[in-house]
Amino acid sequence: MKEYVLFDHDGVLVDTEFWYFKSAERALAEAGFTLDKDQYLRDMTRGSGSWAQAKAAGLDERTLSRVRAARNGYYQEYLRTEAIEIDGVVDALTELSAYVRMAIVTTAKRADFDIIHEKRQIRQFMDFVIVREDYELAKPHPEPYLAGLERFGATREEALVVEDSARGLASAVAAGIDCVVVHNEFTKANDFSRASYRIGSLRELKDVLLRAG
Repeated sequence: MKEYVLFDHDGVLVDTEFWYFKSAERALAEAGFTLDKDQYLRDMTRGSGSWAQAKAAGLDERTLSRVRAARNGYYQEYLRTEAIEIDGVVDALTELSAYVRMAIVTTAKRADFDIIHEKRQIRQFMDFVIVREDYELAKPHPEPYLAGLERFGATREEALVVEDSARGLASAVAAGIDCVVVHNEFTKANDFSRASYRIGSLRELKDVLLRAG
C-alpha cells in the first residue's frame, strides 16, 4: 500500500477548472478576443497557459497585462461566489487520513488558494501545501511533484499522485510516480492513457490505495 498521496487541487479537491476558464474568457472578450474552449484545453495540456491563443492572434503584451489583471479579479470573484464544492471530498479525506499522509501540489497561486480555503475543511488533512510560488517550473514539468516527494522524504514507489488533467498526469509520469486520474467533466476529453488508475470520484481512492503496491 502507498504511504503518501500528493493531490492536485483544482478539479480534484475543488471544482474550479471551469471558473478559471470562464474568467479568462470573460477578460479576453472585453479585449475583443473570443477564447476557444477546445483549443484552450489543448494549450493547457501542453502547459502553454491561458494566453496562447491571444498571443498567436497578435494581442500585444500591454493588452495581455490588462487582460491578465482582469482575469485574476474575475477568478477571485467566482471563487467567492460560485459553488465549487465537490461532493464527498471531505468524507473521503477523513477516511484516507487513517491510512496515508497527504499533501497538495498545485499550480494555484497562493492568493487564490487562500480564498478557496477560507471556510473549507480540506487543509486540516494535509501535511503541507505546495503552491505556484513554491517552485520554478510548472506542470507538466516534474518539479512540483518532485518537490512534494522531497518534503515528505518519500520515494517514488511510496507515493501516489491524484490528478484530473493531462498536464498534471504528465507531471506525475515525468516524476516517476504512479498517478490516479479522477473524473472531471471539464477535462474529461484529455488523454489519460498513461494513468495508472482511473476513478469516478475520490470515494474510490481508498480501494486503489489498498490495491496499489
